[in-house]
Amino acid sequence: MSKNSKGAAGEGLSAATRLVQIGRDPFSHERVINPPIQRGSTVLFDNADDLYRAGPLSDMKGYGLEGLSTQDRLCDALTEISGGIGTVLAPSGLQALTLALMAATKAGDHVLLTDSSYGPTRRFCREVLGNYGVETEIYDPRIGGDIVGLIRPNTCLIILESPGSLTFELQDVPAITAVAKAHGVATLIDDTWTAGLYMKPFDLGVDISMQALTKYQGGHADVLAGALITNSEEWLTKLKTMHQMLGIGTSAEDAWLTLRGLRTMGLRMAHQDRVARDMARWLEARPEVAQVLHPALPSHPDHAIWQRDFSGAGGLFSVVFKQFPASKINAMAEAYEIFSMGFSWGGFESLALPSTVQITRQFPARHPNGPIMRYSIGLEAPEDLIADLERGFAVLNAA
Repeated sequence: MSKNSKGAAGEGLSAATRLVQIGRDPFSHERVINPPIQRGSTVLFDNADDLYRAGPLSDMKGYGLEGLSTQDRLCDALTEISGGIGTVLAPSGLQALTLALMAATKAGDHVLLTDSSYGPTRRFCREVLGNYGVETEIYDPRIGGDIVGLIRPNTCLIILESPGSLTFELQDVPAITAVAKAHGVATLIDDTWTAGLYMKPFDLGVDISMQALTKYQGGHADVLAGALITNSEEWLTKLKTMHQMLGIGTSAEDAWLTLRGLRTMGLRMAHQDRVARDMARWLEARPEVAQVLHPALPSHPDHAIWQRDFSGAGGLFSVVFKQFPASKINAMAEAYEIFSMGFSWGGFESLALPSTVQITRQFPARHPNGPIMRYSIGLEAPEDLIADLERGFAVLNAA
C-alpha cells in the first residue's frame, strides 16, 4: 500500500475521521478519491497451479462471486471500524444471519436464541434449522449469567440482540459471553443498532457480529446488504467456506454504495442519536404514552448496561401507548406528513411503524402492555418532527 494510502486509519483518530479514511486507496486507482466499481465473473490465471490454489481461503481470487476489489474495500472498512480480523458480505442482513447460523450448526445441535430477536431470525431457527435437526430454545433477554442453567452438552451457539428488536431490552453481553466461553459455546450478536460504532462486541467477548448494512451504513434506503465480522480465524474460515458453498454474492454496486454511505455515517448517526433522544424525552412526557423504550433514557430498565457498554445510541426506538384501539394507532400513523410508514430504518427519512402485530414473545414480561409504535429518526429538523408528532396526537385524541 502506498505512502498516501487511506486503507487503514491512524491510531487515535475519531470514529468520524476513520470512517472518511478507511477502505480506500486513491493512489492505487489513478488518484481518484473513491474506489472504482469492479464487476466480473471470470478471473484469469497464468498457470494451472494458481488456478487451483485460488479461492476464498487463499490470497488469490478464484471467481467473481467471492467479491472483487470493490467488495474487498468494504470488507476492510467494516473490519477496521468494528475491531475484527475479517468480514464476509451478504446481500442482506437476514442473509448474513442465516449464513452464520448455517455455518455454526449441524444436526443434533442446541441453539439458544434471545426472546427479543428479529422475527425472521426466530422463524429461520424454527422452520429451517428445526427441519435439519437443530433444536432452538428461547431464553429471556435479561437472563445474564443465569444462562449457564440452559447450557447443554450439545449447545453450540448463543444468539444475542442488544437492544432487542422492537422492545429494546439490553442484554448483559459480557456475562453471557463469559458463560459461553467457559463451555466452548460460540456467540453471535445482531449489532445493527450501533453499526459497529457505539458498541464493540468483540471487547465484550462476542465471536461474530452481524450488521445489516441496509440501515446506517447504506443510509439512503437504496442498498440491500449485510455483513458478518469476526475476530476469530477459526470463525472467519467457517464463514468464508459456508459463503462459498451457498453461492452467496454481494454486488459491486451495493458494496460501492455502502462504502459511500460510510463516509457520512458518523455525522448522520450523531444527528440521529441526538434528535432521537430529544424525541424520546418529548414523547415520554405525553399523557397518551405509557412507556418509551429507548435504552439511553434514564427511565429504561437497562439504562445502566447502556452506560457501561455503549458510547452512543441508534436513532431507532419504540413507544408503548396507553390502551388505544389499534384503529386509532393506525390512524395516528397515517396522519403523519413527515414520518412515513414502511419497513427497514436507518435512512435519511423518518419512519413510523405500527408494530404490535409483529411482536411474538415467549416470556409474557417481555410483551408491551399496550399498542406499540417504532420510530426511526432521519435527518429532518427536530422542530418539524415534533410538529408532525403533534399532528398525529391530534388525530389519536379526536372523538
